[in-house]
Amino acid sequence: MLSINRRGRGFLKDGSPFFWLGDTAWLLFSKLSDAEIETYLTNRAAKGYTVIQATLSHFENYAAWDGSPAFIGNDLATPAEDSPYWARVERTVALAARLGLVMALLPCWGSFAKTGRLNAENAPLYGAFLARRFGRFENVLWLLGGDVRGSDAPESFEALARALRRGAPNQLIGFHPFGRCSSSQWFAGADWLDFHMFQSGHRDRTQRRLGAWDDNEVSDEEWMAEENYLYVFRDLARDDKPTLDGEPSYEDIPHGLHDASKPYWTDRQVRRYAWWCLLAGGAGFTYGHNAIMQFWRGDEEGSFGVRQRWDVALHAPGSFQMRHLRRLMEAVDWQEGENAQGCLTDDSGTEDARNLAFITPRALVVYCYGGAPFGVRLETLPFESAAFWYSPKLGGLSPMMLPADGVFVPPADTPEALEDWALVLADKKTAPNLVGAIG
Repeated sequence: MLSINRRGRGFLKDGSPFFWLGDTAWLLFSKLSDAEIETYLTNRAAKGYTVIQATLSHFENYAAWDGSPAFIGNDLATPAEDSPYWARVERTVALAARLGLVMALLPCWGSFAKTGRLNAENAPLYGAFLARRFGRFENVLWLLGGDVRGSDAPESFEALARALRRGAPNQLIGFHPFGRCSSSQWFAGADWLDFHMFQSGHRDRTQRRLGAWDDNEVSDEEWMAEENYLYVFRDLARDDKPTLDGEPSYEDIPHGLHDASKPYWTDRQVRRYAWWCLLAGGAGFTYGHNAIMQFWRGDEEGSFGVRQRWDVALHAPGSFQMRHLRRLMEAVDWQEGENAQGCLTDDSGTEDARNLAFITPRALVVYCYGGAPFGVRLETLPFESAAFWYSPKLGGLSPMMLPADGVFVPPADTPEALEDWALVLADKKTAPNLVGAIG
């Protein structure tokens, strides 16, 4: 069963640190057959993912791929309890448990709350049904919202949360917010919310306003551009609950979503968001791929410039690379650590390539995206260090000499060969254990 590390450092599973490495599978239940779901979940488990984010009710007239209805009369107050749809959801949750995966289930997409289909009257009925049906599963947690502002229907969200809490008191509850927002903006201190989630979103720093439905008019102080780590800093200052990026830029989606002539986000850029989130003090990270989140088959109209079938995107490079972040952070006991920008000689790096530092009792980790040399205040470290480069793309520790001046030059022979790197300064006493754990 999942719980919260009450020091605000993240999640626990049966009392031990749990690394949230999520994948975005919003349309899992509506687009895939049982056999396809098994293939997808097995793929993600094999790559080290631990959480799958999926929506139970995403569209109007909601039904599964085989036409099985989820509701009687399309009313959230009257789930079709005997429908094969809900039996399939149960089978999926049980399969995920066998694979070691947690299902982060959205009861319905946020548009339902905005249109009133989810409201303060039917939310308790729907929540009671979900708790009764899925409350026995130790690998289920709930995400309310769904790309929506908490201020759009706060009474509905709270009513749904309290019904879930009454019926399934041991299952965690979070909130998936609108783009470039965090649940902490509306629900800091809320007793029904166990952790915070932000959506850093899919725009680059030139796309603050696009004149699109997903514009988010915020003040200069609230505009984070591409620096998703700033959400972590802000959330941890607002509340003592864990926080994480639940929807960063998806791999292979256009900058800004709406114009397929724009550049597409790459695996390297997605890695940047993942490492920034964790080294800022985030409790985890959720990866996403444009084709996977909508399970596009290639023979239907897709969204957001999708250009790969889901079964091809299943093997996208970024989907493999997330495991390297998890392996390193678990090896250095990340829940015992915190952001450590003060260990750097300056706030090094450009806006697009800020260097972030994170320290635990076992190691200092510095993520360098831009490739420029940076300095570490070696005298601030509480241990004598062994030095390594670690590849966020390929994994693996590469030992090196510790420079006397504390200036580290990431290994890149030419600009064309530039990759992101993580510097690991490990306590010499425990470095052999670290090498043994990672290789």
